[in-house]
Amino acid sequence: MSSKTSEFFLGARAIMPHHLGVFPFGLVFGVIAMTNGFSVLEAILMSSIIFGGASQIVFVQLWAAGVPSFIVGSSVAIVNLRHLLYSASLKKYVENLPLRWRLVLAYLLTDQSYSVMVQRYRAKEISQFSHYYFLGSGITLWAGWQLATIVGVLGASFISTEWSLTFAVSLTFIAIVAPLLKTRSDLIACLVAGVLSIALQPLPWKLWLVVAGLGGIAAGWIASTINKKNRDLE
Repeated sequence: MSSKTSEFFLGARAIMPHHLGVFPFGLVFGVIAMTNGFSVLEAILMSSIIFGGASQIVFVQLWAAGVPSFIVGSSVAIVNLRHLLYSASLKKYVENLPLRWRLVLAYLLTDQSYSVMVQRYRAKEISQFSHYYFLGSGITLWAGWQLATIVGVLGASFISTEWSLTFAVSLTFIAIVAPLLKTRSDLIACLVAGVLSIALQPLPWKLWLVVAGLGGIAAGWIASTINKKNRDLE
């Protein structure tokens, strides 16, 4: 029988494999922040306040380049628009929770915690304490990200760019997506989103990320609808 404690620690355990990609990702951010003129405190606080790897890197690079603050803020917001899609997907599972809970879980929502939660909701019946699973996975990831940032910030002077740690960013997202690909529609959505993300790189403000995501969703929905109609005709 599930309890608050058991759900919390199950969530914490489920998120642990993702630290293999998250930790070098955090190191990359810490190094990039320091090499672009941010202070130790600024870099660490950014990981606590924004808590979004890709958007933090975009922020640092654009701010260091002297881009106007409006453009910086808009670009970060666009990169994080994918969280709206995550939230919409999880809405039916958390909509009955008190506002204080929804605010905490919204802050802890990341690519990794979303992946873990989707698999949790797909594989098991939802219990009254499922949100503690979300909390456990989110807090564990948050702590790992803060630690990785601190190590990256303090070790920026001797962490070499030749280590190619930026490749960890790609590995992180591959590790998130791969376990979720269960059906033909999932594969089509992934393929279309991947092709669009490459083809649309010239778009300003990182808009390729949003357009590719929406294109993948549309392709997956169309494929799912066609498959459903074919099954109905059989």
